[in-house]
Amino acid sequence: MMKAPNPIDKHVGARVRMRRLILGMSQGKLGSALEVTFQQVQKYEKGANRIGASRLQQLARVLDVPPAYFFEDAPSGEVRGPGFAEDEGHNHIVDFLSTSEGLQLNRAFAAIRDAKVRKKILDLVVSLAATAAE
Repeated sequence: MMKAPNPIDKHVGARVRMRRLILGMSQGKLGSALEVTFQQVQKYEKGANRIGASRLQQLARVLDVPPAYFFEDAPSGEVRGPGFAEDEGHNHIVDFLSTSEGLQLNRAFAAIRDAKVRKKILDLVVSLAATAAE
């Protein structure tokens, strides 16, 4: 029976993936810079393998971010009481930006300079999401 990844390990891995995608770097290129295989990078990004302190420092250098970047918005690990439907530590924004579609959408949306056009797109997306939820 496989043990589920620790939420912090998953979060750190998702931040690694998000930053790698932002930089347009492949898993193979990151693996080469770290002197590991792309499969190892995959395991780090999924949280299946923990990232040690020295490797985290190396990742921060290669991805040009401070080590603290990987822990931004990390789950606290606190147990929540009944009545709270959503896990406070689960960050849907990080999940979304960790996908290639999320990153592409974010880049394209940020390139739109006209605030009125951005507002109309936002209204459209909200409307589509509401329709899909019905």
